[in-house]
Amino acid sequence: MLYDALLVFALWLTTLIVFVAVVKGPVTGPLLQSFLLLETYAFFAFFWLRRRETLGMLAWRLQVHPNAPSTPLSLTQVTLRFVGAILGIAALGLGYLWILFDPHKRSWSDLLSDTRIFVVPNRFSENQ
Repeated sequence: MLYDALLVFALWLTTLIVFVAVVKGPVTGPLLQSFLLLETYAFFAFFWLRRRETLGMLAWRLQVHPNAPSTPLSLTQVTLRFVGAILGIAALGLGYLWILFDPHKRSWSDLLSDTRIFVVPNRFSENQ
């Protein structure tokens, strides 16, 4: 999550630089906050739908998969996963600490979106 947070932060900085350049002054308010939230959702939705992993998940060889075998992630699942992530973080991280208590190691975002996180096998270990 830290890797993805750094990428999203860089995306936000770029957006803020563009906004400040266009407005030629300070930018604040609900419109900006809504735009940054939508931009964050687009970042995660793009990677989850296209690759089943964000760049941060790629570094740790993690992928998100639906619980129904051999079906692609839907936009609804991605949206629910994003909402679950926000709720889990807003509850002081309890949504992610839930992994410690769930028998299947699922976070609130997994439970809400009917998805699971899987570790992708190392492609180099298969050849040895």
